Amino acid sequence: MTDKELFDLLKHKNTQEKGFSILVHNYKERIYWQIRHLVLSHDDANDLTQEVFIRIFQNIDNFKQESSIATWIYRIALNHTLNFIKSKAQRYKSSVKSFEDSMLDNLKADKYFDSTDIELKLQKAILSLPEKQRLVFNLRYYDDMPFKEMEQVLNTSESSLKSSYHFATKKIQESLLEEEKVKFDFSD
Repeated sequence: MTDKELFDLLKHKNTQEKGFSILVHNYKERIYWQIRHLVLSHDDANDLTQEVFIRIFQNIDNFKQESSIATWIYRIALNHTLNFIKSKAQRYKSSVKSFEDSMLDNLKADKYFDSTDIELKLQKAILSLPEKQRLVFNLRYYDDMPFKEMEQVLNTSESSLKSSYHFATKKIQESLLEEEKVKFDFSD
């Protein structure tokens, strides 16, 4: 189904429910994982995914068809998730434990996170990145989003996105290498 066909279903009251059902079916898993890579928690990602689709349903009349439906949905999901993260981070401002440390602790305790020590180290390295680099890295590495599409989602030039991704990967590699060096460095 093309974007236009789907949009036509969504715009008409008698086919809106069918169109929304198709939209959720086509995008819910991708949006869940986009969000999950940012918040790390299954429960938060699940809740945010539902909230995103509620926002999409409520704002379908605002879709101007200037981009693909996928780009529009990604933008809504990203903005909603970033607002959630900022709100949660605010609560940790006066805390001894950082928001990033709390996210890692929650990830370790998450019954849906069944991964290796290296995955945990990778998540720790990703969390240490500045926000823009973290977003670009997640969208490129996990979602395999082309820089052209990312340009529309993040409203940033392709060259800037490529540069951010390059610096992010370099910092992650350095962080992982440093983690291993500390682990295996027995010299005085």
